Amino acid sequence: MTITLNHTIVPARDKRAAAQFFARIFGLQVDPNGGHFAPVRINDTLTLLFDDGGDFESHHYAFHVSDAEFDAIFGRVRAAKLAYGSAPWSLEDGKLNDWNGGRGVYFRDPDGHVLELMTVPQ
Repeated sequence: MTITLNHTIVPARDKRAAAQFFARIFGLQVDPNGGHFAPVRINDTLTLLFDDGGDFESHHYAFHVSDAEFDAIFGRVRAAKLAYGSAPWSLEDGKLNDWNGGRGVYFRDPDGHVLELMTVPQ
């Protein structure tokens, strides 16, 4: 059996608002029947479960996407006027990276989590 990550919990100050932000930027839907969590299904095998958290540290979530998905998501990042950058140490330089021959970008969500898009996996 191949090991597959099924879900992870994303701490947030307001789980519904955080899930809605993520879903809007990534072009996905929040599951209205999530029970305790505010789930966003990423694909057939992975769901992010947004949950209200007290104090939490910033987490890093990296997503390998196609060129078309990158263009669509990055377009929504820019339309939302979110600061973005080419690396985790330069989150606001307004540049993309070309690591491994692809394109990549980093930006923060409203809770301070770092979201990464890459067209070529590391």
